[in-house]
Amino acid sequence: MKYIVMLGDGMADEPIEELGGKTPLEYADTPVLDAYAEKAEIGMVATIPEGMSPGSDTANLSVIGYDPKAYYTGRSPLEALSIGVPMKDTDVALRCNLVTLSREEGIPYEKRTILDHSSGEISTEDAAVLLKAAAAVFQDETYQFYVGTSYRHCLIWANGSVVPLTPPHDVLGQVIAPYLPGNQKLREMQEKSYEILSCHPINIERVKKGLNPANSLWFWGAGTKPALSSFYEKYHKRGVMISAVDLLKGIAVGAGIENKTVEGANGGLDTNYEGKARAAVDSLLKEGYDFAYIHLEAPDEMGHQGSVERKVQAIANMDQRILKHIREAMDASGEDYRLLVLPDHPTPIRLRTHVAEPVPYLLYDSRKQESHSWHYNEREAAESGNRISRGCDLMGYLFSED
Repeated sequence: MKYIVMLGDGMADEPIEELGGKTPLEYADTPVLDAYAEKAEIGMVATIPEGMSPGSDTANLSVIGYDPKAYYTGRSPLEALSIGVPMKDTDVALRCNLVTLSREEGIPYEKRTILDHSSGEISTEDAAVLLKAAAAVFQDETYQFYVGTSYRHCLIWANGSVVPLTPPHDVLGQVIAPYLPGNQKLREMQEKSYEILSCHPINIERVKKGLNPANSLWFWGAGTKPALSSFYEKYHKRGVMISAVDLLKGIAVGAGIENKTVEGANGGLDTNYEGKARAAVDSLLKEGYDFAYIHLEAPDEMGHQGSVERKVQAIANMDQRILKHIREAMDASGEDYRLLVLPDHPTPIRLRTHVAEPVPYLLYDSRKQESHSWHYNEREAAESGNRISRGCDLMGYLFSED
C-alpha cells in the first residue's frame, strides 16, 4: 500500500461573483479530481486549532500529523531547519521577506504602503544579492542573515525574544505604520533597508522592466528552535516531501521525512508540475518509500495576489499536470494506494490572506469501489456531512486501513 497527500496551498475560497457564484475550486477544469470524487470520500476538516493563527505553518504541521498546540514554536524556525541554519536553544529565528513598498518621494518610511509581499516572486539569485547588501550593513554577532528561496529568507537573533510581528501578506495595500515591529532594532533595520535596497542596481533595473522592486526587508514569524518527533516512529512509514517552500522542507527535516528536490519547482504559477508528479511516483514505485507529500504553493500565491484567473489556473494545473500523472502511473503499476487531496487553509481572493475556516478533503482508496455523484469542492464537501474536527488526526486516518 502506498499513500499520497496532494496539498493545494490556500486552494479553498469563497463563492466569487465573477465565477458565477462558484469558488475557484468549483469553477476550475478538474476532470481528474472529478473522476476521483466519484469513487472517494469527501468532507470537511478543521486544520487550524481554535485560537491559533491560520498560517501555512500551523496548518501543514496539522495535516502531517503534528498537533500545532504541542509542537509549534514559530514559522521561521521550521524554515531555518530546511536551509541548514544552526540554531541554539537561546536563538530566535525570524522570517525575513523581501517586500515591495510604495516609492513616493519625500515621505517617511512608516507612511509607505506595502504593495507586494513577494516582490513579484523575485528570483532566488537576485534576492540573494539584495539580502547580502543589507546584511553587509546589519550583520554582527547578534544578527545573522541566511539566504532562503525567492523572497523568503531568515534572520537569526542570538539571545533574542519572540516578539509579535505582522505577516506582510496580511496587510497588503495598507500603510505600514501600525504594523512595524515594536522592537526598536528590528524596526531600524527594516527602515534602513529601504534606503539600501531602493537604490540598488538590481531594483533600478527591475523598475525599468516594470517589475516590483524588492525595496525593503520585513520581519515576521519569530520563534524558537523546534523539536518534532520522528514521523517514522509515529506512523511506521518512510516518507518524502516534494515542495519548493522552505517551510515545508523544514517540517520534513524536523520530522525525518526525506526532501526531494525538483528542478524548476519555484512556488509560483510556472512551477514544474510534472516534475513534482514524477518525483512522487519514482519515490513510491522505484525507491520503495511508503508515503509522498506533494505541496503546491501556487494557489496560495495567486490568492495573495488577488487574481481570480490565476488561482483557477493553478488549481487546473494541479489537476491536469500533477494528479493526472499520479493517477496514470499508480493505476498502471497495480499498486494499491490511498490518496488524500486538500488545502491547508483557505486564502480567499476577497481578503488576499489566510482564514481559519475548515477546508474540503478528498480521500480515495484504490481498493474500494464506491459510487458517488458528488464533486470535490467546498460546497459539496460541506453537504456530505463528513467532518474531521482535528486536522492532526488526518494522517492517522489516511494510514488507518493498511
